[in-house]
Amino acid sequence: MSKIYLLFFCLVFSLPLLAQEYEYNYSFFTNSPIAGGYYYSWVSSVGGSLVKDSDKRLPISETVFHTPGTALELQYQNAADGNWQVSVYYNEKRGMDHFRKATVLSFWMLTSSTTKNDLPQVQLMAKDSSLSSPYALTTIKANEWKQVMLPLSSFKYFDSRNVENCIAVVFSQSRKEAGNLQTIYIDDIEFFPSAISAPVLTEPKITSAKGYAMHVDLTWPVIKDKNIHLVKIYRSEKGNDCQAVGIQQPYTNCYADFTGETGKKYDYIISFLNDNYQETELSAPVSAETKPMTDDELLTMVQEASFRYYWDDAETNSGMAKENIPGRQNMIASGASGFGIMALIVGTERGFISRDESVARFVKIVDFLEKAETFHGAYPHFIDGPSGKVEPFFGNRDNGADLVETSFLLQGLLAARQYFTGNSDQEQLIRDKITAIWEKVEWDWFRKTPDSKFLFWHWSPDQKWIINHNLIGWNETMVTYLLAIASPSHPVPASMYYSGWANQDKTGQEYRSAWGQTTDGSMYSNGNTYFGIKLDVGVSNGGPLFFTHYSYMGYDPHLITDKYTNYFVNNQNIAQINHSYCVQNPNNYKGYGDDAWGLTASDGPFNYSADEPVSRQDFGKLTPTGAISSFPYTPEESMKALKNYYFNYGKFLWGEYGFKDAFNLTHNWCSEIYMGLNQAPMTVMIENYRTGLIWKLFMSNADILNGLKKLEDETQKQTKN
Repeated sequence: MSKIYLLFFCLVFSLPLLAQEYEYNYSFFTNSPIAGGYYYSWVSSVGGSLVKDSDKRLPISETVFHTPGTALELQYQNAADGNWQVSVYYNEKRGMDHFRKATVLSFWMLTSSTTKNDLPQVQLMAKDSSLSSPYALTTIKANEWKQVMLPLSSFKYFDSRNVENCIAVVFSQSRKEAGNLQTIYIDDIEFFPSAISAPVLTEPKITSAKGYAMHVDLTWPVIKDKNIHLVKIYRSEKGNDCQAVGIQQPYTNCYADFTGETGKKYDYIISFLNDNYQETELSAPVSAETKPMTDDELLTMVQEASFRYYWDDAETNSGMAKENIPGRQNMIASGASGFGIMALIVGTERGFISRDESVARFVKIVDFLEKAETFHGAYPHFIDGPSGKVEPFFGNRDNGADLVETSFLLQGLLAARQYFTGNSDQEQLIRDKITAIWEKVEWDWFRKTPDSKFLFWHWSPDQKWIINHNLIGWNETMVTYLLAIASPSHPVPASMYYSGWANQDKTGQEYRSAWGQTTDGSMYSNGNTYFGIKLDVGVSNGGPLFFTHYSYMGYDPHLITDKYTNYFVNNQNIAQINHSYCVQNPNNYKGYGDDAWGLTASDGPFNYSADEPVSRQDFGKLTPTGAISSFPYTPEESMKALKNYYFNYGKFLWGEYGFKDAFNLTHNWCSEIYMGLNQAPMTVMIENYRTGLIWKLFMSNADILNGLKKLEDETQKQTKN
């Protein structure tokens, strides 16, 4: 084989391996994060047949389960003149779109005295709601958990080559015969590649255990053994009452055990399970103790947990942030990375990592960004970590520059440039490369035309301005105009702040009225009073809370005043309106109140949505980052929410990276993901409340101060006119 051919062979066959995404198990049920009726299920019955339900959903068992800590409880009674059906739906998570090839449906069952004729039949439901042929279950030994493995090829009318086409596993009455009341527990419903799995050879080991007020954090070495299906966690209080309390997926090397009790000492051990749930030997035990914590310590706890999202689980090649966890593991989110960069700075100052560790990570980040694909200096929304190329995750039109995400990224980088002031070669390299990245962005080019009033959000290398989204406030994009004005290399005139961001002509009015569905604030300025609070600027009564966070993590809103308002005061009023709305709770959603508020953008039971404090855009979903990232504006109300979310809801809401993205008590739902745009604001804005660290760093930048001086001069000119 010639050297040229060998080189070609290596390149062709190694590049796909580098870019291969993590393949998840296609799982319908492992655990429910919240007790009650399982949200991703549906129960129905007709005639004389009966099936137990909780608000038309399958009940959760917290005492009987195969893997800790929950299973599905299926209690039913067959009737000759009736039928019952239970659907367990796949919970689709954004970015979890690469799966292991599967040939088998696997689930675990525990029965009491069920006879063969009483056992349900199983079907698979496709995306068009069509059902496969039924598979009748045979006799299962009573009072013993049994793994049921059914070949996908045995389900007629189901395309087993495309497992993602399956949206539900359906259990139903199999015979038109009367039967006794029966109870079956079902757990760990998933598709597998094979009915036989290889044994696990890796030895389990816990590397750390640390107690907090009501939970203990465990860590173990990063898992590389592909035969490990789950990590199983055991807890003991007195050394002889060891109980299985949780499981963790193999791609996460930590676990937050929310014990719900303070002042308790625990011992922990772990084991590994393969696909057939065969268990390895147990690890050596480690100990930890929960303890009372002051308010200040609770703030640090929340900051550290959210910080771990960006430190412990960054994309491997770049050291930057993922869109959400779990989700795509090779895909970087530019804006979330900018927020994460600020969280890393906070973590360094708080001692979560050393300065040397921080410097090494930032060298990795700027080295990657220097080589990553850009478009007129601007980065795409999503970047493939292994290659540095654009990842059009939101569709083919979004295959180029995203100026807003670039702004969020630069906000973090410019704060880092002010932080790493040391004389070492590495810190000088960080500063120099950030300067080059900052000066490369052609902000003026994103006007689209030389005389445009607006900046434009997106540009595609092959479809140009096809999205055609001009940037108009009030929303999260003020930072884009401020940075464009401040640019030392490609600035836009300060007048664009008023002609574009604060535009008051027909274009701006129609834009705001369309998304706000009201004329309140359609002129950019508002002036109305809501819940006794005057709002100077904002559409409707202020919109979702992330509008007050994303542009003001680096930019100090105390120091931003235009001819309409001061933005610390305005943001504070928006946060107070949001809080007052949740206290009033006009839609009567469960859980809202003085210590449960914060409507903003997040994952939701129906879809991702930007919730607002207006009835039409309030879906009963509370997002912890909404209230907690508002600490600088509403410290008392934010602390009440933090304590409520942790102490009262922590059992389902607290996890490895702090608070999960959102929850909805009315629908008995809790998100199972963390989002890159939502975790970092909690770390950063708490720090801005406590010490002003990121605000002080960012506002010490000469370019930023020069940009604000330009805006001040333009404001004086506008005011005179």
